[in-house]
Amino acid sequence: MSETATLQAPAVPKAPAPPKASSVPTRGVQSSADLTGSQRAAAFLILLGVETASKVLALLPSEYLERVSVEIARLRNVPSEIVDELLFDFHDMALARDHVAQGGISYAREVLESTLGANRAEDVMMRVEAAVEVSAFHLLQTVEISQLTRFIEREHPQTAALILAHLNPRKAGEIIATLSEPQQGEVVYRLATMGQTSPELLHDIEAVIRHQIGSVFAAGERATGGVAQVAQILNGTPRAAERTVMDALRERDPELANAITGLMFVFDDLVHISGRDLQRLLVEIEQKNLVLALKGASDAFKEKVLENVSERVAQTIKEELDLLGPVRIADVEEAQQSILERARELEETEEISLDTDAHDQLL
Repeated sequence: MSETATLQAPAVPKAPAPPKASSVPTRGVQSSADLTGSQRAAAFLILLGVETASKVLALLPSEYLERVSVEIARLRNVPSEIVDELLFDFHDMALARDHVAQGGISYAREVLESTLGANRAEDVMMRVEAAVEVSAFHLLQTVEISQLTRFIEREHPQTAALILAHLNPRKAGEIIATLSEPQQGEVVYRLATMGQTSPELLHDIEAVIRHQIGSVFAAGERATGGVAQVAQILNGTPRAAERTVMDALRERDPELANAITGLMFVFDDLVHISGRDLQRLLVEIEQKNLVLALKGASDAFKEKVLENVSERVAQTIKEELDLLGPVRIADVEEAQQSILERARELEETEEISLDTDAHDQLL
């Protein structure tokens, strides 16, 4: 490489006009460590070339776009030694982030120490820990439900509620179902009435998670919990546990319980989805399971199902319903729950829509 590397700035997407450059910031800079984060980002983007850098810049939030754009405009010639350092730093940081994703901070530090040496690894990890938002709550998604349940059972209801708020609804619902009845009502009430959580409280709880389960951290105030999230969680909770929770909530706060119920999607709500979406769903359901689920369904939904299958299948369903006789409520609810779960899976892949309001709109 020559003594200096001439960097061609990429075309920057339109953003708020940056302040005029008054000097070249690389003057007197001895190493990449002397550059600010924005300057390092600007220099590296220029190294990527116009086409690639422009695509990256287009993805940045406006405040970061403006900041980096200023530095791109101010950069002129960067010594080749600094260019080399930037490339090595980027490689090390990318490597560290990969290792963090695979096994957490401790694993990443151990691997980097074996490849980069203790001093360099520590320098890289300090920057990774400051820059990477790998939430301890995110790690909970990979922990077995039995382990999570044992962990949550020992925690204060407010802590348990905050942890459940960070899990996907299905996993949270399964955990709620395993808690004792008093715990179910207390935890779900706190989850439903939860709003913004302070960074300090998040930090304290994540410290507990790190100690009990492993790795990392996060920061910043986040919106957690609330009525909508409780409705989502209870949608994936077994009906028996759902009834227990809702009964406890009605005793404690009837208005809150009604708000949650209003947002929940139950089996009979499937009557409101489009015929095309219902047909797509029925393809996924075993007829035996469908008949069992229909045993406890509304007449309106039964009729809609029969309208969206062939005459032969409709006749078979009618006959099987007539021959079915008395069945356990728990079996009917289990069949309905399995169909609801499949419906939600199809919605997640955008194969159907469960947005009942959307189907009422006219084009």
